[in-house]
Amino acid sequence: MKLKELENQLRETLDDFKLSTDEKVELRALRSSLSGDERRFLRNKSFDLARERINENASQTFKVLKWLEEVVKALDASSGANGIESSSHFSPGDECRRKIIDLCHRAKKSIDICVFTISDDTLTEAILNAHKRGITIRIITDNDKKGDMGSDIAELISKGLDVRMDHSHNLMHHKFAIFDNFILLNGSFNWTRSASTNNQENIVVSGEAKIVNDFQQQFDRLWILFR
Repeated sequence: MKLKELENQLRETLDDFKLSTDEKVELRALRSSLSGDERRFLRNKSFDLARERINENASQTFKVLKWLEEVVKALDASSGANGIESSSHFSPGDECRRKIIDLCHRAKKSIDICVFTISDDTLTEAILNAHKRGITIRIITDNDKKGDMGSDIAELISKGLDVRMDHSHNLMHHKFAIFDNFILLNGSFNWTRSASTNNQENIVVSGEAKIVNDFQQQFDRLWILFR
C-alpha cells in the first residue's frame, strides 16, 4: 500500500475525532501487513495531523488528543490482535458447541464457514437464525458428506444459504469459521452431534489479525475454486 493512501485513510478517521469500532479493527488488521517503515510513517503522521488540526483550531485540542490516543493504541497493539480474547474449548461436552452458537449469535455482518460436514441440528439452527437476522453467510463443505443420514447441508441450501462444495476425489477437511472478518474459530471439532457427545475434539478462538487474515484468504481462495 502506498504511503499517500495510508495517510488519506488516517485523515478520514480524524474527520469526526473518533475511531469507530470498524476503524479500530481495520487499523489493527492493517498494522500486521505493514513493514516497520510503514508503521513508523503512519504513527508519525498521526502526530503530524494532530498538531496540524490543533494549530488550526485550539478549541479542538481535547478531541484531537483523544483521537490520537485511540490511533496510537490501535497501531501499537502488541499482538496485532483486534481486541478478541483468545480461548480454547474441548469436547466431549457442550463447550465447543456453545461457543459456536454464541459466535453465530454475536455476528454483526458475516459468517464464513469452512467445515467437512454439518449435522448437529443445534448448530444448524444457530446458522439459520443468523441468516434470518440478515447476516451474510457463506458455507464451504465436502460433497461426500452431503448425502449422509442426518446431514443438514441440503436443508441449509433449501433455506437460501450460499453453499459451495468440493466435488473432487479428495476431501475438503477443514474445520474453521470466520465471524465478521476478524474472529477465527478453528480446530479438530466437526460440526456434528457426536463431536460434542463422544469425541475428543477442540476449537481455538482467536482475534490475531495476521492469523485471521491468512484463514480469510484461504476461505476466499476455496470459495472461488469450488464455484
